[in-house]
Parts: sequence; structure tokens; C-alpha cells
Amino acid sequence: MRLGLAVAVCAAACVLELGGGIHSAGRAQAQDAAANYPLFPVKIVVPYPAGSIPDTLGRMIADQLRKQFGKPVVVENRAGASTLLGAKVVSKAEPDGYTLLIPTVTTLSIAPQLNPKTGVDPINDFTPIARLGGTNFFLVVGSSFPARTVREWIDEVKRNPGTYRYASAGIGTPHHIFMELLKKQFGLEITHVPYKGSVEAMPDLLAGRVDMAFLDGSQAVSHIKSGELRALGTTMAKQTDLVEGVPPIAMTVPGFDWSGWIMIAGPHGMPKPVVARIATEVAELQATPLYADALHNALMEAMPILSPSETAAFVRDEYERWKPVIKLSGAAE
Repeated sequence: MRLGLAVAVCAAACVLELGGGIHSAGRAQAQDAAANYPLFPVKIVVPYPAGSIPDTLGRMIADQLRKQFGKPVVVENRAGASTLLGAKVVSKAEPDGYTLLIPTVTTLSIAPQLNPKTGVDPINDFTPIARLGGTNFFLVVGSSFPARTVREWIDEVKRNPGTYRYASAGIGTPHHIFMELLKKQFGLEITHVPYKGSVEAMPDLLAGRVDMAFLDGSQAVSHIKSGELRALGTTMAKQTDLVEGVPPIAMTVPGFDWSGWIMIAGPHGMPKPVVARIATEVAELQATPLYADALHNALMEAMPILSPSETAAFVRDEYERWKPVIKLSGAAE
């Protein structure tokens, strides 16, 4: 009996020791892989079409990493399902740093709340790495609209309830949510005309068939500078340098401070040394005049560089911040 017990105890001890050895070996292998990262080509998934602003920034990041890593870094466009198609692909990838994502505010704050059945969890499915830049939105009206300031715009719309129409890039987009916020806050009656995107809305906006819209810089700036559209204010509370003389809406509506943003992320559970390596290379690029010029040419706003932990906190805060305004806008109903 004692011999049998001794054998059992020995066997159990051997199993535990072997198991500990396996786990130790696994940890060592993971640490070695992180230290030598990357050993293989890296893929960056952009959940937008080629030629879009996220695609442009994604390709800049790919070029930077390719130079620094000495390995191929390829960009794959996987647009669809309000950017969640590409996000889903990355969320299911191995968290080894070889599959990355260029998400936006739509990917990590808005679309998952509008489409919860997609199963994309922006908080628990991804490892945020770095924030790349911000998107400012301009409240624009036609050149003949009888208002030149946000205050005059509010008064004009209130005097003429139900008279005016606004275009958006679709239900649940920032363009829609921002206008609905102002409508609710000031009791404005403006008819919503949703389009498939801002590009599709532009002909009717320029022709005066719709009266107003929120447009990001890439759609708005050239028409503001040409005089075809008049900018009344911007959604970001900081003063923009994309167009001279356009004040923040927050100067009239205190606390109104909203923007889009773009970042780089990977699947949940990436090794911290790999995350740090990628973040360091991205931050180095962001500190260059070349990157500043690229943001300005893309009509985006520079934002403070964040560490990976700060980026993760930013994603969590933004998700919670957008939740009530999505509900208020009616987009999630």
C-alpha cells in the first residue's frame, strides 16, 4: 500500500514538474518570438476601400514598419459591414503581431453599438497600440443660407421649423449623430435625408436640394474655400487650421467637442514587447514633418501621441462616451 502511494505521489510530482517545464518552455518561446519580432511578413487590415484616408495612413504605417523591420508589411483592404468585416477578421487572428488593424471611431465606438449581432467587442477583442490622428467635422450650409454663425443658424432654423433639410452619410454615422445632438439640444426641426455616403450627398448639397450637413475635412474644405459652401463651425473644440476663420461649435455650444479618429490595433492578447515595438516605430513616424504634412494633406487634425495603455484607455472612454449620444440620436432604435 505504501509502495503504491509512493508511486502515485511520484507520478503526480513528475506530471506537475513536466507541466511546469512545458509552461516555462512556452513562456520562453513566446518571449523569444517577441524579442525577435518580426520573423515573418506582417499584414495590416484596413476596413475601408483603397484610396480612403484610413488606407492612406495605413500605407504610411506599413512603409515605416517595412523600413524598420526589414520584413514585408502588406496592406489588405477589407471594407464592409460598417468596417466590422475587417475588424472581425483581425479579432480572430493569432495575437502575435503579424495581423494588425487600422480602425476608426466607427469601428471601435459606433458600429458595434449599432450592430451588436456582429459579435465584435471593441473593448475585449483588440489590443489598441497607437492613435494616428483626428477627423474634424464642419457644419456647412449653402452659400445663400441666411446665417453666418452657429448662433444665427440656430435662430434661423428655430424660426422656420420643418423648412430645412440636412444630408448625412447614413443613419448612425457621425454626420447624422452630430446633427441630431444639436436638434435635440435646441429643439430644432430639420428633415433628415440620409445618403449612402458623403460623396453621394455632395451634388444635392451643392445644388441646394438639401440645405446643410456635417462634413469631414476631406469633403468640406475645398468647397468652403471655393465659396460653394459656408462653414459655420467645427465639431472639435480646438481651433482648426484647415480653414481660416472657422470657429469651434463649442464657442456657441459649450461642451460640444466631438471628432472622428484613426488608430492602429491588433488582436486581443498581443505580447507587450511586440506592442511596444510597433508603438515606438509609429511614434517615431508621427514625430516627423513628413507625417504632419500627410495629416494636413489628408485634411485631418493632429492629436497628441498616446502610449499603448493610454490608447486603450482612450478607446474605453470613447466607447462609453458615444453610447448615450447614439441612443439620443435614435440611430440604435
